[in-house]
Amino acid sequence: MSRTALRVCPLCEATCGLTLTIEGTGVTGARGDKDDVFSRGFICPKGASFGAADSDPDRLRRPLVRRDGQLVEASWEEAFDAVAAGIRPLVERYGPHAVGVVLGNPNVHTVAGALYPPLLLAGLGTRSLFTASTLDQMPKHVSSGLLFGDALAIPVPDLDRTDHLLMLGANPLDSNGSLCTAPDFPGRLKALRARGGRLTVVDPRRTRTAKLADRHVAIRPGTDALLLAAMAQVLFADGLVAPGALDGQVVGIEQVADAVRDFTPEAVADACDVPAVTIRDLAHDLAGAPTAAVYGRVGASTVALGTLTCWLVDVLNVLTGNLDRPGGVMFPLSATDRARRPAGPGKGFALGRWRSRADGHPEAKGELPIAALAAEIDTPVRGVGAGRDSADGARGGGGPSGGGPVDGGLGESPIRALISIAANPVLSAPDGDRLDKALESLDFMVSVDPYLNETSRHAHVVLPPPPPSQSPHFDFALNALAVRNQVRYNRAAVPLEEGRMAETEILARLVLAAIGMHGADPAAVDSLAIDRTLGKAVADPHAPVHGQDPKELADRLTGESGPERRLDLMLRLGPYGDGFGADPEGLSLQRLLDHPHGIDLGPLRPRIAEVLKTRSGRVELLPGPIADDLPRLARALDESRTPDGSPAGLVLVGRRHLRSNNSWMHNVPALVGGTNRCTLHVHPDDAVRIGLEDGGQARVTAAGGEIAVPVEVTDAVRPGVVSLPHGWGHDRPGTRLSVAAADPGANVNQLLDGTLLDPLSGTAVLNGFRVTLAPLPRAETR
Repeated sequence: MSRTALRVCPLCEATCGLTLTIEGTGVTGARGDKDDVFSRGFICPKGASFGAADSDPDRLRRPLVRRDGQLVEASWEEAFDAVAAGIRPLVERYGPHAVGVVLGNPNVHTVAGALYPPLLLAGLGTRSLFTASTLDQMPKHVSSGLLFGDALAIPVPDLDRTDHLLMLGANPLDSNGSLCTAPDFPGRLKALRARGGRLTVVDPRRTRTAKLADRHVAIRPGTDALLLAAMAQVLFADGLVAPGALDGQVVGIEQVADAVRDFTPEAVADACDVPAVTIRDLAHDLAGAPTAAVYGRVGASTVALGTLTCWLVDVLNVLTGNLDRPGGVMFPLSATDRARRPAGPGKGFALGRWRSRADGHPEAKGELPIAALAAEIDTPVRGVGAGRDSADGARGGGGPSGGGPVDGGLGESPIRALISIAANPVLSAPDGDRLDKALESLDFMVSVDPYLNETSRHAHVVLPPPPPSQSPHFDFALNALAVRNQVRYNRAAVPLEEGRMAETEILARLVLAAIGMHGADPAAVDSLAIDRTLGKAVADPHAPVHGQDPKELADRLTGESGPERRLDLMLRLGPYGDGFGADPEGLSLQRLLDHPHGIDLGPLRPRIAEVLKTRSGRVELLPGPIADDLPRLARALDESRTPDGSPAGLVLVGRRHLRSNNSWMHNVPALVGGTNRCTLHVHPDDAVRIGLEDGGQARVTAAGGEIAVPVEVTDAVRPGVVSLPHGWGHDRPGTRLSVAAADPGANVNQLLDGTLLDPLSGTAVLNGFRVTLAPLPRAETR
């Protein structure tokens, strides 16, 4: 007998509602939930393959513990005993910073990934934090932090009301959107055009999104910041600057005018390979639209000028009066955000509060560049040589959440233990070969991962979470980036399989083992989090529970588990919450459970005053770190050309597939093959010049190494540009990914040595770097 269950899809940022068909305890089908308040029935191939991903036979079902050099199945008790025995002695001898934590982007798609890593980091007191953000979105966090005083205050395009959308380095018809949570992004773009709006796409590839656009500008990769600076210059020169309602809430407009004065369209045209007249048209179209939004994503972020590009995106939104207004770019307000409070100056945003031990990279948002992880492991103590056991004296406290500058760095010890949660940096970060060797040298490693993949194969303990159908779902992070305010929650669609452990309990037990409380009741972790939150709330004069008894409030929380009680607490104290009875119509867990298709909270609304946390209490349009980095923008005018004025060789950019998400889904048969292949896109003119044939092989060489890949000749890329997708390279031994290993592809990040970084954000340059190509005889391929 089959039944159905509702579930928000956890496989990308679109967060589409699904209706699952369940036979027994297995998911046999998935279709769009037509009554979902946000997605209205939309579904993509990933969501349709939910059942196949959920039941993948290669998913681990029991923990693995390394014995005599081999990973073997063990009980949960044995696994956590090993974790405690592996981590605590290293912390006690070398200090907390000798334990590194790596968080992959699947964490934003799970309840456990949102609730427990902050507790783990605080409990350990380590500053050795590395996440996927420095492979993707950290430039936007840094620019938002500097502009608005809050690195999480990211404005998103008001897609459903805008009249003009200028999009750079984004391909949402394949990615489903990024830092802009929008189910049915394609339908929303078509609706924009149907109501008479205009879509402009700036991208070196003729993507599916570019084909939909009114105008496609095939820019030279890595020069988006120059294009945007020139557009800003036109706005100033032609008297088109009009901040509108932002007037009086912005400082630094005149300084920006001075900073971009020399970046005229004529000055940047050759570097961008975009005619000056086109640049002027783009600026005039933006200024002349009734409402407009500028939106840049991965292709404009993971470049050498990534933070400057993200900054200039919002400079244009400010100069045209489109920041924080309907139809422009706006700040979502999620149901679990802090409750509204009076506007006023904040503490601001600081960079470089500590630096990495090996190479001195500054932290950003409490994180170090993931490209620096290998060096933090394999670089010995200075003056000691290669003897890892000689390092000591690295003790110290303080977590990554401090509000201001701190003294010191990470001590002298290399990273000796690593906790990896839903991360595969061997494939996703630069120079996987070096990281591979570095991970092998660790004293201890624990990986929370459903697969034995290229990274988790190095672990001493692997803790596998259950599949999505056996887990609850709430979008803590992605609702804060949604194009419409709404809230949805799903309990597990099927019961937890015997022998499995809930991911929330796995991470709670991991926290206890890491901080020296192994064996304590994991429910204590949630209780402690609730007590701390309520303690702060009752002491806050702006909170709806100010002055009340925290114990009595805790007793009133509902939910079947600690994580549900924490969600109930966050909803009740949030901006739409019931305030524990203060607003009978407000949100609570029970109210959310009573609305299984979600609750619509309305369109985005202007709220810049409550968002700003800068020390001035205003938008600081030219922050000091940005001003200090502008000389690199000037140098970029010359770096795109050789001394004789010709283009400076081939550059490589990435590529997204609709049926993929980084390295996650290459083990699901329904999601590989067809267009989802690891091929090198080469323009016909370049193919002829280099001697490459469609279907043949090419050797691609860059600073970090070389790879062999199949060639796909296509005019979808502009001349001088080649494209290779991210997340492939499943050919390392010791994994259990049977489908992915059968068609491994090549790891594009092996072309990088980890030294190319955006200096402000520490983000790896994954797009717009130079490569050389040569035809490869078939006998040399593997």
